[in-house]
Amino acid sequence: MFKFGKKKSKHIKYDKTGRELITVHKPKSPISEQYRTIRTNLEFTAVDDDLQTMVITSASSGEGKSTTSSNLAVVYAQQGKRVLLVDCDMRRPTAHFTFRLSNGIGLSTVLAKKTTVEKATHSTQVENLDLIAAGPIPPNPSELLSSKMMDRVLEELRANYDIIILDAPPMMQVADTRLLARKVDGVVLVVGCDKSDRQMVVKAKEQLTLAEAHILGVVLNKREPQGSDDYYYYYAYE
Repeated sequence: MFKFGKKKSKHIKYDKTGRELITVHKPKSPISEQYRTIRTNLEFTAVDDDLQTMVITSASSGEGKSTTSSNLAVVYAQQGKRVLLVDCDMRRPTAHFTFRLSNGIGLSTVLAKKTTVEKATHSTQVENLDLIAAGPIPPNPSELLSSKMMDRVLEELRANYDIIILDAPPMMQVADTRLLARKVDGVVLVVGCDKSDRQMVVKAKEQLTLAEAHILGVVLNKREPQGSDDYYYYYAYE
């Protein structure tokens, strides 16, 4: 069994356009505390089941699912868990920008059998947190994500990580996330309260249900504060 995420920084090409992760730079802020609350709620939601792999998605673009994926991965890592974030949005990848890593190889090249999982996995600046970037944009993301190769990759990753978070494309734009939802332990739907279309969110939930996905809950992003700074709010499905 090989060890992931051991590449030294001198071998990694950093991108200077990286975004600030509040859970890294302001770990004591109210918003960081909200992410820890989401983590705790997810643990309670899955108290009787194993929750090792989860998809984070949204109904449409711009609702904050990638920000939620990255910060949730950080707070799990800060808990001491071995965490892997996988950018499965092979149409509009962003995770490599967030962590200032190269996107030269990644999930797309692994699934196309052009590289190995080990070579595509990079350590981040956050202890216990590794990343597999999306890789070069392929012509057939849906076929790659639904492939048996994707099943084998997930099986391999489960043997090496406590938590695997898949940052997936928006539900109502492509079929990719519905294909992924069947392969994981649960799905979290991120809803941007400032711009979400209610009907789109309802349709996204219906699509997940049709895909027989285990919906863990909804993260209400950019919610107006109700007496405290609850920029993020988690609602669990029964």
